[in-house]
Amino acid sequence: MKNGNPVLKTVRAALERDPRINLHLWPLELELTDDHALVLQGEVQNIAAKKRALEVAGSTPEVNGIVDRMQIAPAERKGDGEILEILIRLLLDSGEFKSCTLRAIKKGQEVVVQSAEGADYPGGDLIVSVDDGVITLAGSLISLSHKRMAGVLAWWVPGCRDVRDRLEVEPPEQDNDGEISEALALVLELDPMISRPHQIRVGSRDKVVTLQGSVGTETEKDRAEQDAWCMFNVGTVVNQLTVSR
Repeated sequence: MKNGNPVLKTVRAALERDPRINLHLWPLELELTDDHALVLQGEVQNIAAKKRALEVAGSTPEVNGIVDRMQIAPAERKGDGEILEILIRLLLDSGEFKSCTLRAIKKGQEVVVQSAEGADYPGGDLIVSVDDGVITLAGSLISLSHKRMAGVLAWWVPGCRDVRDRLEVEPPEQDNDGEISEALALVLELDPMISRPHQIRVGSRDKVVTLQGSVGTETEKDRAEQDAWCMFNVGTVVNQLTVSR
C-alpha cells in the first residue's frame, strides 16, 4: 500500500513524536500488507530507537502484526567472521554458559566450540551464526536469565547490526518483572563499562524497566540504559540515574 494510506500516516506521526526515534536522520520505510501487517525497514541509530519503533507501531489499533526489517547502524563495521569470534569469546568468558554446548556456524559448517557432555547440570545447546552483521541465536537454554544474557552479549559485539533471538527455554519458564530485574542486575554486574553496578537500582513493571541510583559518568549512564534496552521482552526504559563523581 502507498504511504498515503491513513494507517501509515498514523504510525509515522506516532514515530515522529517519540523522542528516541529520529526519522529525519534515520528514515524508515513503512509498508502495510493486505492483511494489515506493518513492515518496518531501514537503519536506526541504536537499539532503543528500534525497540521503541516496534512498540509504537505495534500499539496502533489498525495494525495486525509487525514485520521487523530494521537494523542498527554499527559504530564500526566488522566482517562476519570477526563478529562471530568476538561473540564466542564473550560467551565463553562470561561463565554463565560453561555448562552449555556451544556450536557455531562457520562458512556453512557447524563447529562444536564447547561440549557440555558429561556436565552434571547441562545448561543447554546454543547455536550462533552471523550473516551480514546480523547475529542469530538458536537452540535452547535452561532459563530466561540465560536467554537474556546471551542476547545482551550478542548486542555487545562491535559491528552487530541486529540480533535474531530464536532461543527456546527448556523447561518452559513463565516470565515476570522480578526475572527481568534480576537478569538486568546480573548484566550490569558483568558489564566492564559499569564501574559501580551496586549503586544502580533496577525496577521492572509490565515490561517497563526503571533505572535509579548513581553512576560515575554520562557514558556509564547511557551504557546502563543500553544494557536494559538489549534485554529480551523489555519494551521501555526509564533512565533516572544521576551522575556523581
